[in-house]
Amino acid sequence: MAASAFVINPAPQLAPARVVEALQDVVTAHISDNLQRLSGVTGLTRFNRSRKLLGTAFTVKARPGDNLLIYKALMELQPGHVLVVDGGGDCTNALVGELIMLYAQQRGCAGFVLDGAIRDTAAFHEADFPCYARGVSHRGPYKLGPGAMNVPVSVGGQVISPGDIVVGDEDGVVTFPAAEADAILDAARATAMKENAIKAEIGTGLREQEWLHRVLVPHGL
Repeated sequence: MAASAFVINPAPQLAPARVVEALQDVVTAHISDNLQRLSGVTGLTRFNRSRKLLGTAFTVKARPGDNLLIYKALMELQPGHVLVVDGGGDCTNALVGELIMLYAQQRGCAGFVLDGAIRDTAAFHEADFPCYARGVSHRGPYKLGPGAMNVPVSVGGQVISPGDIVVGDEDGVVTFPAAEADAILDAARATAMKENAIKAEIGTGLREQEWLHRVLVPHGL
Protein backbone atom coordinates (compact mmCIF):
# COMPACT_ATOMS: atom_id res chain seq x y z
CA MET A 1 0.00 0.00 0.00
CA ALA A 2 1.38 3.39 -0.99
CA ALA A 3 1.91 6.02 1.68
CA SER A 4 -0.58 8.88 1.80
CA ALA A 5 0.29 11.90 -0.34
CA PHE A 6 -0.63 14.17 2.55
CA VAL A 7 0.45 14.55 6.16
CA ILE A 8 -1.95 16.73 8.14
CA ASN A 9 -1.03 17.54 11.73
CA PRO A 10 -2.99 19.83 14.06
CA ALA A 11 -2.21 23.50 14.52
CA PRO A 12 0.56 24.23 17.03
CA GLN A 13 -0.14 26.04 20.27
CA LEU A 14 0.27 29.79 20.02
CA ALA A 15 3.07 31.57 21.86
CA PRO A 16 1.91 33.38 25.01
CA ALA A 17 0.67 36.91 24.33
CA ARG A 18 3.18 38.32 26.83
CA VAL A 19 6.06 36.86 24.81
CA VAL A 20 4.79 38.28 21.53
CA GLU A 21 4.28 41.68 23.16
CA ALA A 22 7.76 41.64 24.68
CA LEU A 23 9.31 40.88 21.28
CA GLN A 24 7.76 43.96 19.67
CA ASP A 25 10.75 46.08 20.67
CA VAL A 26 13.46 43.46 20.07
CA VAL A 27 15.38 43.64 16.79
CA THR A 28 16.27 40.49 14.89
CA ALA A 29 19.99 41.31 15.02
CA HIS A 30 19.99 41.07 18.83
CA ILE A 31 18.12 37.76 18.71
CA SER A 32 20.51 36.45 16.06
CA ASP A 33 23.57 37.41 18.11
CA ASN A 34 22.20 35.41 21.02
CA LEU A 35 21.51 32.39 18.82
CA GLN A 36 25.31 32.18 18.36
CA ARG A 37 24.99 33.80 14.91
CA LEU A 38 24.34 30.38 13.47
CA SER A 39 20.55 30.39 13.30
CA GLY A 40 18.02 32.41 11.34
CA VAL A 41 16.78 32.55 7.79
CA THR A 42 18.89 34.22 5.11
CA GLY A 43 18.32 35.04 1.46
CA LEU A 44 14.68 36.12 1.67
CA THR A 45 13.28 39.50 0.62
CA ARG A 46 10.72 41.46 2.61
CA PHE A 47 7.77 42.51 0.44
CA ASN A 48 5.83 44.64 2.91
CA ARG A 49 6.76 48.14 3.97
CA SER A 50 7.58 48.20 7.67
CA ARG A 51 5.18 46.17 9.80
CA LYS A 52 7.02 43.76 12.07
CA LEU A 53 6.47 40.03 11.72
CA LEU A 54 5.71 38.32 15.03
CA GLY A 55 3.94 35.05 15.68
CA THR A 56 3.99 31.28 15.94
CA ALA A 57 5.10 29.06 13.06
CA PHE A 58 2.40 27.08 11.24
CA THR A 59 4.43 25.06 8.77
CA VAL A 60 3.78 23.63 5.33
CA LYS A 61 6.06 21.41 3.24
CA ALA A 62 5.00 21.91 -0.36
CA ARG A 63 6.15 20.44 -3.62
CA PRO A 64 7.94 23.22 -5.53
CA GLY A 65 5.37 25.32 -7.39
CA ASP A 66 2.37 23.65 -5.72
CA ASN A 67 0.21 25.36 -3.08
CA LEU A 68 -2.54 22.80 -2.40
CA LEU A 69 -1.54 22.37 1.26
CA ILE A 70 -1.36 26.15 1.69
CA TYR A 71 -5.10 26.23 1.02
CA LYS A 72 -5.64 23.69 3.78
CA ALA A 73 -3.33 25.56 6.16
CA LEU A 74 -5.19 28.85 5.66
CA MET A 75 -8.39 27.25 6.88
CA GLU A 76 -6.74 25.69 9.94
CA LEU A 77 -4.44 28.42 11.23
CA GLN A 78 -5.44 30.64 14.14
CA PRO A 79 -4.92 34.37 14.71
CA GLY A 80 -1.25 34.84 15.55
CA HIS A 81 0.10 32.01 13.41
CA VAL A 82 2.77 32.73 10.80
CA LEU A 83 2.47 30.64 7.64
CA VAL A 84 5.94 29.17 7.04
CA VAL A 85 6.27 27.34 3.73
CA ASP A 86 9.13 25.16 2.56
CA GLY A 87 8.77 25.35 -1.20
CA GLY A 88 12.24 24.02 -1.90
CA GLY A 89 13.54 27.48 -2.79
CA ASP A 90 11.99 27.19 -6.26
CA CYS A 91 10.77 30.47 -7.76
CA THR A 92 9.32 29.25 -11.06
CA ASN A 93 5.72 29.46 -9.82
CA ALA A 94 4.33 31.77 -7.15
CA LEU A 95 2.91 29.97 -4.13
CA VAL A 96 0.80 32.88 -2.86
CA GLY A 97 -0.66 36.10 -4.20
CA GLU A 98 -3.16 38.82 -3.33
CA LEU A 99 -6.20 36.57 -2.88
CA ILE A 100 -4.43 34.26 -0.45
CA MET A 101 -3.03 37.28 1.39
CA LEU A 102 -6.49 38.83 1.77
CA TYR A 103 -7.95 35.59 3.12
CA ALA A 104 -5.00 35.11 5.46
CA GLN A 105 -5.50 38.62 6.82
CA GLN A 106 -9.15 37.85 7.44
CA ARG A 107 -8.14 34.72 9.37
CA GLY A 108 -5.74 36.70 11.58
CA CYS A 109 -2.56 35.28 10.08
CA ALA A 110 0.46 37.24 11.33
CA GLY A 111 2.41 36.94 8.08
CA PHE A 112 4.18 34.71 5.55
CA VAL A 113 7.68 33.24 5.36
CA LEU A 114 8.16 31.34 2.12
CA ASP A 115 11.11 29.51 0.62
CA GLY A 116 9.53 30.09 -2.76
CA ALA A 117 7.97 32.87 -4.81
CA ILE A 118 5.03 35.23 -4.45
CA ARG A 119 3.17 37.40 -6.95
CA ASP A 120 0.98 40.54 -6.71
CA THR A 121 3.82 42.21 -4.84
CA ALA A 122 2.19 45.64 -4.99
CA ALA A 123 -0.72 44.29 -2.94
CA PHE A 124 1.63 43.10 -0.18
CA HIS A 125 3.34 46.49 -0.15
CA GLU A 126 0.06 48.38 -0.05
CA ALA A 127 -1.43 46.21 2.71
CA ASP A 128 1.86 46.16 4.67
CA PHE A 129 1.15 42.50 5.35
CA PRO A 130 4.38 40.92 6.68
CA CYS A 131 5.79 38.74 3.93
CA TYR A 132 9.26 37.34 3.33
CA ALA A 133 9.89 35.21 0.23
CA ARG A 134 12.70 33.85 -1.92
CA GLY A 135 11.54 35.67 -5.06
CA VAL A 136 8.76 36.74 -7.42
CA SER A 137 7.02 35.03 -10.32
CA HIS A 138 3.99 36.00 -12.38
CA ARG A 139 3.28 32.30 -12.95
CA GLY A 140 0.57 30.84 -10.75
CA PRO A 141 0.91 27.61 -8.74
CA TYR A 142 -0.27 24.06 -9.32
CA LYS A 143 -2.73 22.51 -6.88
CA LEU A 144 -2.02 18.79 -6.90
CA GLY A 145 0.12 17.97 -3.87
CA PRO A 146 1.70 16.08 -2.27
CA GLY A 147 2.51 17.99 0.89
CA ALA A 148 2.66 18.04 4.65
CA MET A 149 1.30 20.38 7.28
CA ASN A 150 2.86 21.14 10.67
CA VAL A 151 6.03 19.14 10.27
CA PRO A 152 9.61 20.44 10.62
CA VAL A 153 10.58 22.32 7.46
CA SER A 154 13.67 23.98 6.05
CA VAL A 155 13.70 27.60 4.90
CA GLY A 156 17.02 28.77 3.56
CA GLY A 157 18.81 26.06 5.54
CA GLN A 158 17.09 26.97 8.81
CA VAL A 159 15.00 24.18 10.30
CA ILE A 160 11.69 25.57 11.58
CA SER A 161 9.34 23.45 13.63
CA PRO A 162 5.64 24.06 14.12
CA GLY A 163 5.22 26.17 17.23
CA ASP A 164 8.54 27.99 16.88
CA ILE A 165 8.47 31.74 17.41
CA VAL A 166 9.04 33.77 14.26
CA VAL A 167 10.35 37.35 14.28
CA GLY A 168 10.98 39.45 11.18
CA ASP A 169 12.05 43.04 10.58
CA GLU A 170 14.06 45.03 8.04
CA ASP A 171 17.12 42.83 8.66
CA GLY A 172 15.40 39.50 8.02
CA VAL A 173 13.80 36.60 9.87
CA VAL A 174 14.86 34.64 12.95
CA THR A 175 13.12 31.71 14.62
CA PHE A 176 13.57 29.80 17.86
CA PRO A 177 11.66 27.28 20.01
CA ALA A 178 8.98 28.84 22.21
CA ALA A 179 10.56 27.20 25.28
CA GLU A 180 13.63 29.41 24.79
CA ALA A 181 11.67 32.67 24.60
CA ASP A 182 12.36 33.98 28.10
CA ALA A 183 16.08 33.24 27.89
CA ILE A 184 16.29 34.86 24.44
CA LEU A 185 14.43 37.93 25.68
CA ASP A 186 16.76 38.35 28.66
CA ALA A 187 19.84 37.92 26.48
CA ALA A 188 18.57 40.33 23.81
CA ARG A 189 17.84 42.98 26.44
CA ALA A 190 21.37 42.59 27.79
CA THR A 191 22.73 43.02 24.25
CA ALA A 192 20.68 46.19 23.79
CA MET A 193 22.04 47.63 27.04
CA LYS A 194 25.61 46.78 26.01
CA GLU A 195 25.16 48.46 22.63
CA ASN A 196 23.64 51.55 24.23
CA ALA A 197 26.75 51.84 26.41
CA ILE A 198 28.94 51.57 23.29
CA LYS A 199 26.90 54.27 21.56
CA ALA A 200 27.50 56.54 24.55
CA GLU A 201 31.24 55.84 24.36
CA ILE A 202 31.29 56.58 20.63
CA GLY A 203 29.54 59.84 21.43
CA THR A 204 32.58 61.00 23.42
CA GLY A 205 34.52 61.37 20.18
CA LEU A 206 37.65 59.76 21.66
CA ARG A 207 39.92 57.68 19.44
CA GLU A 208 40.79 55.20 22.21
CA GLN A 209 37.65 53.32 23.16
CA GLU A 210 37.15 50.32 25.39
CA TRP A 211 34.77 48.46 23.08
CA LEU A 212 37.40 48.48 20.33
CA HIS A 213 40.15 47.30 22.65
CA ARG A 214 38.03 44.38 23.87
CA VAL A 215 38.10 43.01 20.31
CA LEU A 216 41.64 43.90 19.33
CA VAL A 217 43.76 43.20 22.42
CA PRO A 218 43.15 39.39 22.52
CA HIS A 219 44.71 39.27 19.04
CA GLY A 220 47.69 41.38 20.03
CA LEU A 221 46.49 44.32 17.94
